[in-house]
Amino acid sequence: MPGGLGAPSSPAASSGSSRAAPSGIAACPPPPPPLARGSPQASGPRRGASVPQKLAETLSSQYGLNVFVAGLLFLLAWAVHATGVGKSDLLCVLTALMLLQLLWMLWYVGRSYMQRRLIRPKDTHAGARWLRGSITLFAFITVVLGCLKVAYFIGFSECLSATEGVFPVTHAVHTLLQVYFLWGHAKDIIMSFKTLERFGVIHSVFTNLLLWANSVLNESKHQLNEHKERLITLGFGNITIVLDDHTPQCNCTPPALCSALSHGIYYLYPFNIEYQILASTMLYVLWKNIGRRVDSSQHQKMQCRFDGVLVGSVLGLTVLAATIAVVVVYMIHIGRSKSKSESALIMFYLYAITVLLLMGAAGLVGSWIYRVDEKSLDESKNPARKLDVDLLVATASGSWLLSWGSILAIACAETRPPYTWYNLPYSVLVIVEKYVQNIFIIESVHLEPEGVPEDVRTLRVVTVCSGGEAAALAASTLGSQGMAQDGSPAVNGNLCLQQRCGKEDQESGWEGATGTTRCLDFLQGGMKRRLLRNITAFLFLCNISLWIPPAFGCRPEYDNGLEEIVFGFEPWIIVVNLAMPFSIFYRMHAAAALFEVYCKI
Repeated sequence: MPGGLGAPSSPAASSGSSRAAPSGIAACPPPPPPLARGSPQASGPRRGASVPQKLAETLSSQYGLNVFVAGLLFLLAWAVHATGVGKSDLLCVLTALMLLQLLWMLWYVGRSYMQRRLIRPKDTHAGARWLRGSITLFAFITVVLGCLKVAYFIGFSECLSATEGVFPVTHAVHTLLQVYFLWGHAKDIIMSFKTLERFGVIHSVFTNLLLWANSVLNESKHQLNEHKERLITLGFGNITIVLDDHTPQCNCTPPALCSALSHGIYYLYPFNIEYQILASTMLYVLWKNIGRRVDSSQHQKMQCRFDGVLVGSVLGLTVLAATIAVVVVYMIHIGRSKSKSESALIMFYLYAITVLLLMGAAGLVGSWIYRVDEKSLDESKNPARKLDVDLLVATASGSWLLSWGSILAIACAETRPPYTWYNLPYSVLVIVEKYVQNIFIIESVHLEPEGVPEDVRTLRVVTVCSGGEAAALAASTLGSQGMAQDGSPAVNGNLCLQQRCGKEDQESGWEGATGTTRCLDFLQGGMKRRLLRNITAFLFLCNISLWIPPAFGCRPEYDNGLEEIVFGFEPWIIVVNLAMPFSIFYRMHAAAALFEVYCKI
């Protein structure tokens, strides 16, 4: 158990403590003793990245940022109809970036095949099977989206540039090869050609981010056009409605088919957006793992069990069914008339308030369980986990920005329609729920998985006091004490007795009564695991449910109109268009993190 809490400083100390501990000695959990000065962990050299490796990392990251910034400027120039920058120019740049990534992936896959017999280090935390399965599903829908774009190009071929036909074909090929690449190499730790590979991987990361930004921009333009057409029905006729129309200036044959293709393309964009951002995150973890030295400890595979989560699954599926019904009714009524639009907004706010209250309560209960049943933390270096946590907090800021904007608009507005008062508790709950859920998820992913053997997990929190000095309880001692029927260590009179164990116990706050409570909680681990699994399953389905409305056009931030009166139409629309993609991604990313948490419990 190198590096774990309560680990002995040397094998000799471990065996010695196991022999010296008599049966009548009391057990209590003081803080672990410091590592001996002469122990291998204390005196061993630290292996850090060399100067050339750090330089290559810096150079490649700057290259990637420059590619991303230049691509964003192309997107902005096309969005504002800049002179000399058309859609064909933008698609040419994106196609060139994808072709360059395709060449690098083919070279990497070919070189890996030639060296397939070599033993390579792997990051067992990266590229989980369920994550690769999710990205495969989104990639399949992305390929379908490309097929619809090709059919749309054929219908308007008389007035469209050839690049609008080449781009979806290139994107489909890029998607298929990239999914194959991620399935086979997401766990790789690259140790050769490291400088070249850093540039190739970071190019792939920012190419996917630019494709994500392009999809977000196209989808936002479509949503904005629909929003402008609805505003007049809510009585905001003082807002000038100018549609940003990119429809080709020629007839399509047949017209009905082209109209259906156009609507189908925008309904598939949310899945394409999720695919691009997931691919970017997996490639970023691959980039961080280049040249990284991993420990020799084997990561235990997580096995997901779906028994005992009936309550959480039923409640979550109920929320999912209600979400679909609310979205359908919302899309039918919004924009039909002023009264129907107001009723649709009130219905959505009441639904969202109820769901957010339930999610906040579930998150609080889960965090309370962790407070009662303290467990050891997994403090090992894990780039995938660190990226998940950073993305969770960063993308939540998009929803927080919109919510605080709505709160400020309600406070500053001169006149307030009745439905805006439902917006106030909704905005507050969005802030609080994400705050609570982030705490629950972050704490969950940093805990040791439940699959860790009981003796190893117990050794990290249980120590024996002998002569005022704390020594780790050896595994052989646990074996001699016997095991309970449920697989947990047997607790007898030798464990968790109220006895003073030295100054270290007093400083750390461990007392006999507290130790007894923890032992009783430890025996009830099965019940706690079932409760945590139900909470996690419920939150997982709720996050999927809350991803659906904004992804498919149910966006009250657009439709209630109050914020646009207070802040101005264009400033608020810019805020919404910038924050909404992060808010949508947060829900899908939180769902993915909760699925991983569920598998660990």
